[in-house]
Amino acid sequence: MKLQRPILVGGLGLSFFLWILDSWHDSMVPAGEFALLTALTVGGGLWLWRKNQPPLSQPLNDTIIDRVVVEQVIAQTQVIINQLAQEAANHPQLAILREKLAKLPLELNRKEISIAVTGGKSAGKSTVIKVIENTKNLPRMSVDFSETAPLFSVIGEDSDAIILSMIEKSDFVLFLTNGDLTDSEFQVLQRLKALKQPNLMVFNKQDQYQPSASATILQSLKQRIGADVVAIAASPVPVKVRKYQEDGSFQEWMEQPTPDIQQLTQQLGEIIGQRREQLICNTTNRQVLLLKAEAKNCLNGVRRDQATPFIEQYQWIAAAAAFANPVPALDILATAAITAQMVIDLGNIYQQKISLEQARQVAVTMASLILKLGLVELSTRAVTGILKTNIATFVAGGMVEGVSAAYLTRVAGLSLVVYFEQQEIAIAAGNVLDIDKLRQVLQTVFQQNQKIAVLEAFVKQGVKRLLPEVKAVEVIA
Repeated sequence: MKLQRPILVGGLGLSFFLWILDSWHDSMVPAGEFALLTALTVGGGLWLWRKNQPPLSQPLNDTIIDRVVVEQVIAQTQVIINQLAQEAANHPQLAILREKLAKLPLELNRKEISIAVTGGKSAGKSTVIKVIENTKNLPRMSVDFSETAPLFSVIGEDSDAIILSMIEKSDFVLFLTNGDLTDSEFQVLQRLKALKQPNLMVFNKQDQYQPSASATILQSLKQRIGADVVAIAASPVPVKVRKYQEDGSFQEWMEQPTPDIQQLTQQLGEIIGQRREQLICNTTNRQVLLLKAEAKNCLNGVRRDQATPFIEQYQWIAAAAAFANPVPALDILATAAITAQMVIDLGNIYQQKISLEQARQVAVTMASLILKLGLVELSTRAVTGILKTNIATFVAGGMVEGVSAAYLTRVAGLSLVVYFEQQEIAIAAGNVLDIDKLRQVLQTVFQQNQKIAVLEAFVKQGVKRLLPEVKAVEVIA
């Protein structure tokens, strides 16, 4: 195989740099382990402390996305879909993506507000909707109230996951509870908060408690989730009325008090009247982001299929070089020219503008991270352990170095693919990579490829590449 890629020439000049890094690595390991232990200890303590603290409230205004932002995301999604059409004109999802995108402007211009009313069993959802719809305090505009199935009660068709997916499509959520928050209710509210979906906590059936107990529950709710909490009695408990006559006799009957929802209707009126367009933008934005992610996944799938052959090509180039001239794995990594050329090729696939100098810097950065994370030792140890199961392949000169070089080159390539998939725009010439993000990706990809089944399959493939005469049954005992 002939390679006309100039970066592959002269790559060993990086070996001295990597040797220095390796000498630093030995002295940095104890300090690194101590720092990690300290971080875990302190982090664990902070986690336990925060777990027992009430979450910060999230004002309604902080959850709102305006029209300009939504239109920008729609435009970004259009670019991704157009790029998908350019790179894979016959992609099976292309027509579906375009159809969904065409509906988004209509969704953004609608006038009707959708409000989901949810909560656990017997929270009073149907009654609350009926009472609200009969009130005259709400603005005269189209409002669609929808009652969800009870949360936390049914497993199957109306499971919580399905209910929550329906709630996420609404513009606003009324979350009903009959008392202080349970852990399940709190988890749902946390999910709504993560989605930045505006909601209002409604403490219903407050009349079933003593006034002091009701006030205590209301205060507790406000402390847990913030100021957006209202107390109501949508269907107050009937009260006994006794009327005395002049002769001392009396009459008794049960009387139904008027629903106490004034505070709720007042807040709803303000929300619907003043923030209708903002709520619609917020909901549309969630839909756009989902479509954008779907389109990007399709595009990344196409590009990953193109990137895989390049990664495999370079991993076996690295393996052959190390096998033919076995030196310590560290010096093999010094041929970062292989990684640099791989960066160029992968960057071209992912439409990333990477200069020659950038590619070299990325190669050095990847090698540095691999060293600092201790991946050389881990991979060599794992490959050695697997090869020892067959003495014929283990004693072959350079076998460990060759397979290890191929493995680390593959990890580097897959890490770059994951990193590029997360990018929004092309990397302009002269910019540097996000090293922290690249480190996280590298660690994740390495851990995923450290599974014994994955390693055994890779080592088996590497041996067959380097020693074609060895039968497959002899590679792994």
